[in-house]
Amino acid sequence: MSPELLTVATALGLYAAVVVSPGPNFALISRLSVSGARPAAVGATFGLAMAATLYAILTMTGLALVLTRIGWLASLIQIAGGCYLVYLGVMAWLRTQPSAAVRERDGATISMLRGMRMGLIVNLSNPKGIAFFICLYAVAVPPNTALWAKLAILAGGFTLEILWYGFVIILLSSRPARSAYERFGLWIERAIGTVLAAFGLRLIAEKL
Repeated sequence: MSPELLTVATALGLYAAVVVSPGPNFALISRLSVSGARPAAVGATFGLAMAATLYAILTMTGLALVLTRIGWLASLIQIAGGCYLVYLGVMAWLRTQPSAAVRERDGATISMLRGMRMGLIVNLSNPKGIAFFICLYAVAVPPNTALWAKLAILAGGFTLEILWYGFVIILLSSRPARSAYERFGLWIERAIGTVLAAFGLRLIAEKL
C-alpha cells in the first residue's frame, strides 16, 4: 500500500471511531428519528457532515489553529452552543405531548432545512470538533500529504457521517422503535433532552 493510501485509511479509521461514539450529535439524530421527524433527521445529518467538513478544511489550511488561539471567540462559540443544547433539553421537558402527537395535531412537520440548521449549530458550536481535527491531522496526516489524499479524507469523512447517521435514522425509525415511542414517547424525548442539556451544561461550565 502506498504511503498516501495508508494515510487515507488511517485518518478515516480514526474518524470512524469518533463518529460512532455517543455524543450530542448522536443524541440529536436519535431524538429526531425516534419521534418520526425523518426529514429533519436527514437534514440534521447533512448539517453535521457539512460542519465537520468545514472544521476539517479549516484544519488542513491552518486556520483552525488560529481560531483556537482567539480565546474570547472560542469561548463565545462554546457557550452559545451549550446554551442551544440546554434549550433543546428544556423544551423536551416542557413538552406535554410527544413530538409526533404535536405534529399530528398541528398538521406540520419539522422541515429538512430546519433540521440541517440544527445539525450545523450543534456541530459548529462544539469547539472540541476543531481540537479533534487538529489532533487527527497532526497524528495521521503528514504535512507533505498529496492533495488528492487530503481531498479523499475530506470526502471520506463526509461519507462516514452520512452513512453512520443514516443507519441510525433507519434503525430508530423502524417499527419496533416507533412502537416503543408510541408507548413511552414523552419520556424517551425527555431522556434524550436530558442528555443534550447535560452536554450543553458541560460546555458552558468549561468556560465559566
